[in-house]
Amino acid sequence: MGIHENLLGGPAPTHLPDESEPRELLASGSTAAEVAAKFPTSSLAWALLADEAYERGSVVESYAYARTGYHRGLDALRRSGWKGHGPVPWEHEPNRGFLRALHALARAAGAIGEQAEYERCSTFLRDSSETAAATLG
Repeated sequence: MGIHENLLGGPAPTHLPDESEPRELLASGSTAAEVAAKFPTSSLAWALLADEAYERGSVVESYAYARTGYHRGLDALRRSGWKGHGPVPWEHEPNRGFLRALHALARAAGAIGEQAEYERCSTFLRDSSETAAATLG
């Protein structure tokens, strides 16, 4: 059995590469908007923008930010060998931007009455990482 094979026969967990520059900029006080403008592929920056918009009641704006972060994350997952399903562990910090964007998309979809997308994204989050689903609510 290969080192990366799941004992249950499912796909191996996907671990996104670290994007240290966006993370360091955010940690040093740069705004999510500044980081998204400089690093538009950063799912974390878009997820944070989605959270900020949602918290101020701008649900449609949150939905748009979350969708951008989600799609940027899907691109990164595919580049990392993800085949459309399988674990994306929360425990691997670089995965958190995508998982946060997916959560934000589900939340915003639910808030605007997009029930099918809410359910799809919520299921996708749980299937990707039970820890993320529990942590993000």
